[in-house]
Amino acid sequence: MPVDPALRSLNIDIPSQPESLVTLSTMLADENINLQAVSALISGDMALASAVLKAVNSSLYGLRGRVQSVQQAITHLGTREVASVTFAMGLKAVFPAGPELTPIWERASVRGLLMGRIGQAIGVDPWAAHSAGLFEECGKAVLLRHATTRYRELLAQAADDEELLMLEHQEFGVSHDALGAALCESWGLAPAAVASVRFHVLVISTRELPMQLPRRGICALSALAHALMTDPDSLDEVAQAVAPQAGLDPTLVLRGARKIQEQIEAAVAREAAD
Repeated sequence: MPVDPALRSLNIDIPSQPESLVTLSTMLADENINLQAVSALISGDMALASAVLKAVNSSLYGLRGRVQSVQQAITHLGTREVASVTFAMGLKAVFPAGPELTPIWERASVRGLLMGRIGQAIGVDPWAAHSAGLFEECGKAVLLRHATTRYRELLAQAADDEELLMLEHQEFGVSHDALGAALCESWGLAPAAVASVRFHVLVISTRELPMQLPRRGICALSALAHALMTDPDSLDEVAQAVAPQAGLDPTLVLRGARKIQEQIEAAVAREAAD
């Protein structure tokens, strides 16, 4: 999906993809992925490898023993999830740290994991789904870097993301969903992931998937993940609304989403009990 050309004329910088992620993307595109090369690439960046290991050892991933190397992480979790965590760490690294970004990255980790695992359970591209979840709010980070004080005020003022989009347009002439999609496109994410980032606010607020998109499954996963993260009691209703629009069976989608929710809740409970 091409990004609106009007974005090119705005004086808002979209960060370039780190070189390590460019190389990783190339490796992942190869049908015969060299797992040792992937492990060596991540391990070769000490800061990145440390961040990845810290992430995969969190309760979210539910590993019973502590992982001490990137190779171990790939063995236990698989290439996709380790690569996704690496992309998340790389995304965080291109933005200055700040208190407003912490909850954005925390939500991104949970959302990406939910979307990737539900996608895997129901046959929707799990790599693109995980990536879309990780990058969904990255446009907010772009605007925070561009105008920290002004955007901080908008975040505090907006009651929800729908209102935030309106305030962003008034202040900057562009909204975080469009900027996020531009970043995703420039980093080479799959078109379906770019589209999900571009339309996620609309999908979540209306439960209507854009008809112009040929592949709407990842947009549906965005709505499901949002329901699980904000109002789990609404999951049945959301699944019934969005699954048919994406050509998916609502019963199977709901079953997959509930299974992943239970797995993550069990992992968190085990860590709390240890």
